Amino acid sequence: MASRGKSETSKLKQNMEEQLDRLMQQLQDLEDCRQELDEEEYEETKRETLEQLGEFNDSLKKIMTGDMTLVDELSGMQLAIQAAISQAFKTPEVIRLFAKKQPGQLRTRLAEMDREVMVGKLSRGVHTQQKMEILMALKKLEEKLTPEEEAFLVENATATLSQFEKVTANLGSEDKILALASSGVKNKV
Repeated sequence: MASRGKSETSKLKQNMEEQLDRLMQQLQDLEDCRQELDEEEYEETKRETLEQLGEFNDSLKKIMTGDMTLVDELSGMQLAIQAAISQAFKTPEVIRLFAKKQPGQLRTRLAEMDREVMVGKLSRGVHTQQKMEILMALKKLEEKLTPEEEAFLVENATATLSQFEKVTANLGSEDKILALASSGVKNKV
């Protein structure tokens, strides 16, 4: 019987990760196709996606209060949703890697971006924004940052990322994160 519970928990976790991946991909696709959409269609689709993220967040809250064995495994996804809703992170790929707790892939993406900006394939502004997001995600995943990376964070800190840092400083404070995520959904709709 105990193994069945573990199997169900594993399946639920897998389903939740797939749902989060789908929503993050939807956001990425929307950003990629932004030029092809008129502003009203873009805003409507984005609003609907953020509503879906809010509903997903509500489901996570219910699961977390009903099955405490899922709290640790789902808290990363919850933080990712909160980040998406508050728009501290604007890059769905970074949100996805953060939610899956994949610092190695975040570091790989950072190296790719550094190369892209050197060859002119990526603008300085986009590079700075995405590098900030990746470094903040690495910091939240308790990865050691180089002194240069720490200096970059301090030099380029934005109010939104600072708010994200402040709110998520206590990872055990799920109620605060949920409250912020919920208010973000209400404010965006």
